[in-house]
Amino acid sequence: MEITRVRDELHMITLEFGTAYLWRDDHGLTLVDTGIAGSADGIEQGIRSIGLEPTAVRRIVLTHHHEDHTGSAAELARRWSAEVVAHRLEAPVVRREQPAEPPVLSPFEQQLWDGLPPLPPAEPCPVHREVEDGDVLDIGGGAVVVHVPGHTDGSIALHLPGPGVLFTGDIAANVQGQTRPGVFHTDPARALASFHRLAALPVETAVFGHGDPIATGASAALRAASAAAPGSAAGSAPGGEQRGQA
Repeated sequence: MEITRVRDELHMITLEFGTAYLWRDDHGLTLVDTGIAGSADGIEQGIRSIGLEPTAVRRIVLTHHHEDHTGSAAELARRWSAEVVAHRLEAPVVRREQPAEPPVLSPFEQQLWDGLPPLPPAEPCPVHREVEDGDVLDIGGGAVVVHVPGHTDGSIALHLPGPGVLFTGDIAANVQGQTRPGVFHTDPARALASFHRLAALPVETAVFGHGDPIATGASAALRAASAAAPGSAAGSAPGGEQRGQA
């Protein structure tokens, strides 16, 4: 486990597999995603290492149902009596009431997929609040839920207009200094449209399901990646293919 300050209110917790984000408000803490199963102790250790108490986490927001995002959600919700938030379309999969849809993989993505370690299954997790596009959560003066389907049907991002922060989930990645669309999508065309939508938002700071945060100047990086992505004028030119991790 490693914890990194992105800005005063926001820390990234890098886990054995997966990333979680801690947002601090005066009225409590919010955790966005939870890593794989077995990450709960590491997340609590990270929170304490910056002088905060894990039981102050009042809300766990899940960007989507994949095991590296929801694996420890049920355990942490029990420990903290925290509210779990997910999109309406994602909630049945998080609860394990319905199966997950498999991704549609390009040849390049298949190579990445085959090289991934098997992940422990996520425990079924209650979803206390099911959200839709445009709903506002009491985070950072008002966090707008942005429905970004394509990675999964119910993938969401969180946009905090006041502080200018964006949690992208796995629709976008920032790997080895390159901002780009993510991979392993159930509907690649919808995922790309969702990426373009995120790139149009005014943000200063962006954090990703995979890759390094962008503390300042995130809008410029996202707009440049959007312009270079497939389907845009630049992205459709030779050499415009974008590759990322999800």
